[in-house]
Amino acid sequence: MADFTSAVYQNEFLPDGGTDVNAIVTISCTGAGTAGQSGGDAGEIIIVDTSGSMGETNMEAAKNAAIVALDHIVDGTYFAVVAGNHQAYLAYPVTRGGQGMVRMDSSSRFQAAQAIRYFHSDGGTAIGSWLNLTRALFNSVPGLTQRHAILLTDGENHNETPQQLDAAIQAAIGQFQCDCRGIGVDWKVSEIRRVAQALLGTVDIIPHPTQMGAVFAELMQKSMGRGVAEAELRVWAPQGAQVMFVRQVSPTVEDLTNRSRQVNPLTLGYPTGAWGDESRDYHVAVRLAAKAVGQEQLAARVQLSVGENVVTQGLVKAKWSSDDTLTTRINPAVAHYTGQTELAEAIQQGLAAKAAGDDATATTKLGRAVQLAAETGNEEATAKLRKVVDVQNEDTGTVRLKKSVDKADEMALDTASTKTTRIRG
Repeated sequence: MADFTSAVYQNEFLPDGGTDVNAIVTISCTGAGTAGQSGGDAGEIIIVDTSGSMGETNMEAAKNAAIVALDHIVDGTYFAVVAGNHQAYLAYPVTRGGQGMVRMDSSSRFQAAQAIRYFHSDGGTAIGSWLNLTRALFNSVPGLTQRHAILLTDGENHNETPQQLDAAIQAAIGQFQCDCRGIGVDWKVSEIRRVAQALLGTVDIIPHPTQMGAVFAELMQKSMGRGVAEAELRVWAPQGAQVMFVRQVSPTVEDLTNRSRQVNPLTLGYPTGAWGDESRDYHVAVRLAAKAVGQEQLAARVQLSVGENVVTQGLVKAKWSSDDTLTTRINPAVAHYTGQTELAEAIQQGLAAKAAGDDATATTKLGRAVQLAAETGNEEATAKLRKVVDVQNEDTGTVRLKKSVDKADEMALDTASTKTTRIRG
């Protein structure tokens, strides 16, 4: 049975007239078990881009990777395989009605692998149609409590309008989670990031076809290790208070603020998706009405709920003080993750400016990113930034844009921009 714990990191002291309380809430899970083994069935769908741009090399690698993913789906899990180009096709199982997914066993695994081997590259790209079919397949199986997909693409969404893709993403929110991967350099990071973020998944680049099998294996293993199908972060704040924002800040930056639902008049709920054995950090900011020096107040109650059962909670507090040595301290965890959030924004804005030909803004933003990466100890971001800019002074963020940059390196920096590093010590 899954065991959840929580810890709160904050400076609870506010100056006279102070109103804003910031806290980092760390929630950890152990003993999560295996997907579909703790009440309710799990479902997995593998979505493979079979458009003409995939070509022979990428297509063969994608077929092999999809077959590897099948090997990591636990027996008894419902699954399906979707082939996508300018349309979406149900490659396996072969069905004309009823449930569009079957349970995994040795027979269905073999048949699905045979179907995948017939894939060939042809046609265009319409990712919205792939998402629509995936949603319909999940909805065809009653009682699926956990729904996860892996989506692979190599190109931009040329065969449907942005509005069609937006509508498909919107319709899929809350229906399933989706980890997205792009092979090569001809896909659009911002486009695929929108899909992944909306569907509580991840986005990353696969620079070379030979890496695809290992990526698919890791994604499926992680999904199968999420024995808690779905959980909700709930934030209670007192009457008259305002929850300014709620962000996941580790292992990635994900702004949950606009994804809230009203649980009761004083409590908002935020989706977190499925959980395995892991820890996640959340930055919660609450604005209170100022109180007199010497008074104290509960600023927020942050809970994780599985169904209607609260499995852990942390308390965020506020105390008003006239002691400057107390009120001017910034909690190290709050400072660290504030920097990590700014780092993600600086990288994305810098790369967007570079793509638009605005070298001055790109230099400023990417220089600030170098500075923040060094300050927060994000070595992965530092290494990726150094492939895009020449660093003259890390401490001041003085950089020059490289004259020649491999597009894969730029895309790797972009996809990794939201990955954070935990506070040192």
